[in-house]
Amino acid sequence: MFSNMSCRKRWMPWLRTARVAAVLGLASFTWAWADELQRPDPGKRIRVFLFAGQSNMEGRADGTKLTEQEKVRLGVAQKRVQLAYNHAPIQPLDVVSPPDDIRRIYQLDRIFGPELFFGITLSEAWPDEKILLIKLAVGATSLYGSWNPDWSEEKAAAIADEEKRKLYDEFAAYIHAVLSGYAPDDYEICAMLWVQGEGDSKVEVAATEYGKNLRNLIARIRKDTGEEKLPFLLFQVGSGKVVDGMRKTAKELEYVTLLPQSLDPQSPDFYTKIPNGHYDHAGMEKIGRRFAEAYLREYGRKP
Repeated sequence: MFSNMSCRKRWMPWLRTARVAAVLGLASFTWAWADELQRPDPGKRIRVFLFAGQSNMEGRADGTKLTEQEKVRLGVAQKRVQLAYNHAPIQPLDVVSPPDDIRRIYQLDRIFGPELFFGITLSEAWPDEKILLIKLAVGATSLYGSWNPDWSEEKAAAIADEEKRKLYDEFAAYIHAVLSGYAPDDYEICAMLWVQGEGDSKVEVAATEYGKNLRNLIARIRKDTGEEKLPFLLFQVGSGKVVDGMRKTAKELEYVTLLPQSLDPQSPDFYTKIPNGHYDHAGMEKIGRRFAEAYLREYGRKP
């Protein structure tokens, strides 16, 4: 459901996530990250966007294949857009080095996900704004298990996630740790972007409960950020009951936007992929750009 609104600032104590950050060992990074963060311009705030999901949020697009024009656009964006990604040092927006297993399997030296062209497109629409993208993404993870705000060993085991990280708590703590480098009035959390669903589509109980778990995820991230109307944008991935859950959630909840996907190559909602089902350079560019266009159209009046 769409509703025009600009990003808002609402501070909360983050007591629960602060405790989680301490448990995860993230609190010790706060001061290091503070030194890496760009400072807001006088009278302005940093515009913060949250990114989370599994492999298609992590990205398998070849970061060495950017065109010369795309490199020029990225260079301009890098002056005002930063990326905090998977606990790595905070840097200007860029393609990133893949994990060792992804590098080996896909023979990729640099990768990018939706954040790259989201950041480029948004920075072109908001040339006078500074933007921070905070992203945590891990391939082959589920909302039923790893990303479940109400994680349980039983649910994780049902989808073979029991040995994987408790990603929702980690993400909430990561957001808190990064933003602790700012004073409360230095930033605004504007939206969360979500690309996940393939893992849950493969297990009946996870697929059946996807809509319920998605609603819970949205409610929890809004509670934990203190943004009760935080826009939540998601890209249609997965199949069957997972997609049904996405569509119903976007239709019935306020400030939730679903980017549809079609398997018809003639459709404007078709996205190109590499043979194993991950999105290629053109497909990922389109996902990132369309996320930005949807945000600007529905929620992002010029600050």
